[in-house]
Amino acid sequence: MLRDRVTRRKLLGYWVLLVLGWIVLGMWGVDEWLADHAMRFIAWWGVCLVLTLLLILFALYDALSVVREERDKRDL
Repeated sequence: MLRDRVTRRKLLGYWVLLVLGWIVLGMWGVDEWLADHAMRFIAWWGVCLVLTLLLILFALYDALSVVREERDKRDL
């Protein structure tokens, strides 16, 4: 799955939508629920931070994979 560029890009797109949905839901959907307890707030936005960092790492992996694929094509 990670070796196919198209599959990686689709997965990245879905992941971006997930993170954006998480942010939108946190800002407008459950904002009052989060404001009731500090631990809920910290946990919600902590998960958002982890998802975003994982997304950035996966995007970096994708970029490096594309560079490697293009270098392998050129060397053949």
